[in-house]
Amino acid sequence: MEDKHLSRYPFKNKPFLHQQAYLQRFWKEPVSALFADTGTGKSFMLINNMAMLYDNGHINAALIVAPKGVYRNWFKVELPKHLPEHVVHRTAIWTPSPRKEEKKALDSLFEITEDLKVLIMNIEAFSTVKGAAFATSFLRSHNAFFAVDESTTIKNHSAQRTKSTIKAGRMAKYRRIATGSPVTKSPMDLYSQCEFLSPNCLGIPSFYAFQARYAVTVERSVATHSFKQVVGYRHLDEIHEKLSRFSFRVRKDECFDLPDKIFLKREVELTAEQKKAYDQMVLMALATFDGKGMTTTTNALTQIMRLQQIVCGHVTLDGGEIVPLKNNRLNELMAAIEESDGKIIIWAHFRHDIEAIKLALQKEYGMNSVATYFGDTKAEERSEIVDRFSDEKSDLRFFVGQPRTGGYGLTLTSAHTMIYYSNGYDLEVRLQSEARIDRYGQKNKMTYIDLFTPNTVDEKIVDALLEKMDIANTILKENPREWIK
Repeated sequence: MEDKHLSRYPFKNKPFLHQQAYLQRFWKEPVSALFADTGTGKSFMLINNMAMLYDNGHINAALIVAPKGVYRNWFKVELPKHLPEHVVHRTAIWTPSPRKEEKKALDSLFEITEDLKVLIMNIEAFSTVKGAAFATSFLRSHNAFFAVDESTTIKNHSAQRTKSTIKAGRMAKYRRIATGSPVTKSPMDLYSQCEFLSPNCLGIPSFYAFQARYAVTVERSVATHSFKQVVGYRHLDEIHEKLSRFSFRVRKDECFDLPDKIFLKREVELTAEQKKAYDQMVLMALATFDGKGMTTTTNALTQIMRLQQIVCGHVTLDGGEIVPLKNNRLNELMAAIEESDGKIIIWAHFRHDIEAIKLALQKEYGMNSVATYFGDTKAEERSEIVDRFSDEKSDLRFFVGQPRTGGYGLTLTSAHTMIYYSNGYDLEVRLQSEARIDRYGQKNKMTYIDLFTPNTVDEKIVDALLEKMDIANTILKENPREWIK
């Protein structure tokens, strides 16, 4: 396929202008970095890139690697949505202990056939010997395209998953990284991401040589231990010039043909502790339903709220004591934040979660980076928080609140990203909270991200709200027992 005929390519969905520009420039390049804001369609660009390479006989397989919260979405949503109709393919999703049908799908990726074989894995698998070995075997057996979605997951040069991903990547014919924010803390984040693409991208032989060239360090000592502390950076224009050779930047505010609102979902898996508590609570709720009839919406919503608390990572005992449960939701929130830029609003249904989010953000981004806004927040503090958050120069980046309190009347257009850590049941509250950034003065495209746990009431709540359904009425019509089950 000649570049000049890109406009004739049989896309399944019409590309936006920036997506066409990326494919025009990079579709047949051995390596490229796609630095695209959340919501600008990174998956569309990567999927159609691999389709073009397959059509032209350059590859016969693709490995897509993404974090836990989004990798299943590639399998269930992104590939079916964007892969051109004419591309005959088979797809399998990695799991360390596959069921019979899953194993059959994985084994079929090694059959000698003419179709495109697509393997989807989570980045965490590369921390394990089994996961890294499977990926290596797959890449060694094919002419492959290897893409790492949300590539800041390999920014830590000393992490095992980073080392394994880079090593496996050497066997891929084409390599891609994609992220909204390649530099989350410092320019040092770039090294391993670019090393995955090729050692030639930055032309620096090691991370420590990269640090010596671009970081300003001083010697520090603690007891008998000495180390180099980074206190500044230099030659940043040089880094920018090197990146420009193989990277493509997409900013949401520059994509005039994007829709004004983009809604995304990120999955959160239950831990074993949560799964046990959730299953026990389901049995208790169903027993209550059978024993007392549970004919009122209030009783049904109370049981659903208890299940949702467990999904969010805590449980409230009969005496009112809150017991935390080991969970993945905070980690998924932090991963979503790493992919986003600018100020961010985070809504949470439970006060316990608001405090946990606050502590996690303070630890990662600094004490002054976050403010909470809920029922107990004093009136004088509320106006101060809004003023600080509205000030683009302030260090207050995160507004964490309950939508029933902060979701009405406020203008928070300094942010264009909103994350729902959890949801309530009131459709009006949801719509009002969404409108805090969708007001006069908003200059950017808006992105709304819902965290949810599949196959739980959590997923049903998110789906109902996004479909603009009143949950209380929905339960009455559909039978609350089905929601609980």
